[in-house]
Amino acid sequence: MNDLEKKTESAPEATIQPACSICEEDGEVRLSVEMPGVEKSGIEVSMDKNELIILGKRSDRTPDGTYLIRERREGSYRKRFIVDDTIDRDKIEAVMEKGVLTLKLSTKETAKPKKIEIK
Repeated sequence: MNDLEKKTESAPEATIQPACSICEEDGEVRLSVEMPGVEKSGIEVSMDKNELIILGKRSDRTPDGTYLIRERREGSYRKRFIVDDTIDRDKIEAVMEKGVLTLKLSTKETAKPKKIEIK
């Protein structure tokens, strides 16, 4: 049993690069980031100049007993994206649902395609 316990000792907290999808549709960019095990209160989304930063922390409750196998770990999520000047930074929306953080980034009106009338 001691060998098993040695193999399953707690590892130090890891930084997790979450999987994401980015989709552009109807003048907005939709960004979905998988963050299973993270509560809404454990997520921080911020803009720093042209960088969108997503941080999250997943905690795993420690039972009163001793782990025999422990594959789930505590960890911090971190994902960064460069946002160009076509995105309206004042209209970014974020929703967390079923372990997926979805951000809607609206395109500025001046950056949207525009038809030019021929006279």
